[in-house]
Amino acid sequence: ISGFDWSSIDTSDLPSSYKTNSRWEKKALQLADHFVQQYTHLCPDRKPLFVHPVNECGVQKFVSTTLRPTLLPYPDLYYWSGCASFVADYLIMEPLKCPITPPSSLYSPTTILKYQRGNCFDFSVVLCSLLIGAGYDAYCVHGYATLEMCTFDQTQDVCPLLRKPPEVPEEIDPNKYRIKYPLEPQSKFELQKKAKEEESEAVQDEEKEEEVEVEKRNQDRLHGLRVHAWVLVLSGKRKVPETFFINPFTGNQHSTTDECFLGIESIWNDRNYWVNMQDCRRGCKDLSFDLSDSICWENMFPEGNDPSELLTESPPEDTDFLVSDPNDALREKGETAVTFEMPLSWVARIKLSWREYENPFSQGKKVILYHKSKLEKWAAYANADGLVERLTVYADPDRTEEVEVKEWFKHRKDRLYMREVNKQTQLKTDHFMRGHPLLLKAHSYTSLEPETGHTVEFYHKARFDNLCKRFENATQMTEYYMERDDFLNMRHVEFGEREKKMEMHGSRTDPKPRPIVQIKERFHRNPGKPVDEDVEERIFMVIDGIIQLTYHLELNDIVASKVVFRRLIGKKKREDEILLNRDNAVKYQPWSSEKHKNRLYLYHLLWNLRVEQELAQRQIWDAEAEV
Repeated sequence: ISGFDWSSIDTSDLPSSYKTNSRWEKKALQLADHFVQQYTHLCPDRKPLFVHPVNECGVQKFVSTTLRPTLLPYPDLYYWSGCASFVADYLIMEPLKCPITPPSSLYSPTTILKYQRGNCFDFSVVLCSLLIGAGYDAYCVHGYATLEMCTFDQTQDVCPLLRKPPEVPEEIDPNKYRIKYPLEPQSKFELQKKAKEEESEAVQDEEKEEEVEVEKRNQDRLHGLRVHAWVLVLSGKRKVPETFFINPFTGNQHSTTDECFLGIESIWNDRNYWVNMQDCRRGCKDLSFDLSDSICWENMFPEGNDPSELLTESPPEDTDFLVSDPNDALREKGETAVTFEMPLSWVARIKLSWREYENPFSQGKKVILYHKSKLEKWAAYANADGLVERLTVYADPDRTEEVEVKEWFKHRKDRLYMREVNKQTQLKTDHFMRGHPLLLKAHSYTSLEPETGHTVEFYHKARFDNLCKRFENATQMTEYYMERDDFLNMRHVEFGEREKKMEMHGSRTDPKPRPIVQIKERFHRNPGKPVDEDVEERIFMVIDGIIQLTYHLELNDIVASKVVFRRLIGKKKREDEILLNRDNAVKYQPWSSEKHKNRLYLYHLLWNLRVEQELAQRQIWDAEAEV
């Protein structure tokens, strides 16, 4: 909704806390005013602090009391990533009226969520309220950032969905028993020369950084002056290992050394307000976030050791004697320090219905443009096919030639959750969650017509045959198995051409299965069998009537043992009859095994192989029907 008029919103139904200040709030505003006076006197070159803007009812409110810590009853909002992505999706970004000054007003999180729009300060307050409610040590930040971050311009950034996770190198434990050789002698002159070269390189790097900074300023005349608000999450609570920033517009996590953040004026949470006293000429790279360090951070209200032990004594009416730290003034009068307790938030309880949570996009969908890519988002039930997200990758920065499309789905009966489409090869890959009727895991294809090239992956543990992958085209089919009792791991089938028959007009005939030319099966080693009985490869040449067995190798063997059965030519036999003689049984056995010389053993082996061949053919025909 462009051109939204905030002055036209209805505030008549808002609670009285929105329209008036309590006694404790007035005390907090008095202390804040005096702190600002002292700060302005001591730091005349610093920009004005963002302390007590007016709310939607035109009443001045201290920024800490505008935060309303809330834990909403949705599992995703218990984690910072879920809170950040929800706020980024639910709210519509509005730029600041003046890019170099903070806003004159700061509305309540309830009003911002009601109208689903706001500036960076509104985004940060809503997000920080959710994070504090979820148990994080979170703070709103008033500072400065780059043009791209302040204007929500991500056209030069790589889409987060396309970023590859960093590779973690494997640590190799050194052998403590290895021989320690004496170090080679080194020249002190060369070491000094190397140190000087490193110093000169460091100076050159600093000069390059300054040149880059000058170029940025030339590109953006307001570089370093653009006001922005974001969220700081300190390490410690909720097992957060490292302090980081969150950009509320995108919901992305950033390092505190990110070059997009150019400086910090102040931070606040629901209990206190801190002013940054550190040098920000190098951005936020060198900042310390130890808020207990009074040299780096000046807090507005003295803090007790435990927030639960805060005193409830009211500050004196006359606050003219206060300096930057109220404790100093109290010490001047010879009194003990009194810890000020922050008033409770004036904001009503934040409520969010399930319908609002599931449909975060007020305009139906959200479109984000990245470098050579575009991301589209929809609500869960906005599309009939369950489409909720689509990422389109382009070959050019102008986003005219599509290369790849990825789509994500929710709440589908067939359990489809992602589809990848290669626009150059037209190869489609569907990914399924557990529960598909055919137990599919992934399906790659260019056409849904049979025998056109399909690669199917299965959840093998849910199938009775432990099939994990199948590839099929017009001439062959390959299947891969895992964790089978018979140790079968691969089956490769070659097909012949179907017989072409004349069909009467109007008649319908079911397609006959393709003739099988050859079946090749491979098996893992079965430790429960001796090597001379454990087959590694089994080939059924169906048309030629040849069966070939290749056995596993012994530990020190080089050549595998083989047994070949051939069909006798020119002799008629019944279907259940087996003819076995020296002409149709060929053996190559490097090992000496008496049972393989036994004709009865070979007879039973051939009989079992015929049964296995018929079973394999039936399974292949069933697989064709499944494809």
